[in-house]
Amino acid sequence: MIEATASSAPPNPNIAAPEPIHNCPQCSHWLPEGTLACPDCQTIVYSAHLRLLASLAAQQEQQQKWAEARATWASMLQWIPAGTKQVEGIEARIQAIDDRGKAADENKAKWTRRLGPLAPVFFFLAKAKSLIFILFKFKFLLSFFAFFGLYWLAFGWKFGLGFTLSIMIHEFGHYVAARRRGLKVDLPVFLPGLGAYVRWYSMGVNLDTLSEIALAGPFFGLLAAATCAGIYFAGGGPIGPQEAETTNSLWAALAYTGAWLNLINLVPVLGLDGAQATHALNRTQRGLILIATLVFYAILHEGVFLFIAAGMAWRTFTGFAPEKPSTPTMVRFMLLLFLLGALMFAVPETHGRQF
Repeated sequence: MIEATASSAPPNPNIAAPEPIHNCPQCSHWLPEGTLACPDCQTIVYSAHLRLLASLAAQQEQQQKWAEARATWASMLQWIPAGTKQVEGIEARIQAIDDRGKAADENKAKWTRRLGPLAPVFFFLAKAKSLIFILFKFKFLLSFFAFFGLYWLAFGWKFGLGFTLSIMIHEFGHYVAARRRGLKVDLPVFLPGLGAYVRWYSMGVNLDTLSEIALAGPFFGLLAAATCAGIYFAGGGPIGPQEAETTNSLWAALAYTGAWLNLINLVPVLGLDGAQATHALNRTQRGLILIATLVFYAILHEGVFLFIAAGMAWRTFTGFAPEKPSTPTMVRFMLLLFLLGALMFAVPETHGRQF
């Protein structure tokens, strides 16, 4: 049973209490002081205030501020008539938070018994007070420099830095898109020789939102590659003194590689961005993208389109697909295919050079 009740729940300090309402927001029926539900239409009188509190509680849960979230949920009970389904739902949320805290306490007690006198040291480290855990919190920077170092050794520091920054811009596309939607998201982590990833917590988002966040990475990557291509073309192409030629070739290489890498991310397999975005497309839309990739391959002769086509063919005939089409997702997907392919066509391909 939930301990917090309508009478015991304190007011929420983050949101001011509403002014007393004497007319029903739905039917305008006059209401005496303290009425929580209209006797005529059964409307919850303070529903607007409750929505604000529910939004705040959800944000606090995403931030793992469990005590604050529990207090916010509990403060809602004084604005809802007892015995309603809304009260049951709020009590269930409070109970879930209490169960989580109880499980954490039991786990701590278990480890305290197991570790004996070493328990204080263990919990000290678990709270990230030691140097090793402080360094772990900076895994974004550490992985960034490790990634940069690998490509510096392979292709020179200029290309290594430009390539690493292009990957970072791609990943921050996911980061920004998730943060804009109020979702919890971690900073990018780089995997030298493999790529990078951003961990974000979906919290039950719909398929359209999932696809928007997935395709935000390639869109940011497209902007980075287009910037490199713009600098290349502004230099007048690889003509002139040797230094100018090398610099222009560098920008061409970054533009081409960036476009190619973002197209690879659109292959709809495993955990790539294309796979996440494809979840929102129905089978007809997947088939249309399959045809488009084959057309792009026939025009541009870039093998990456065959990989996308193969993955989309597999997705077209297997697995789950929603019945309802997602036109925005399809437009974004097709636009990315076209613009990234056009970038690869526009700039010269550069292989095996040191910059």
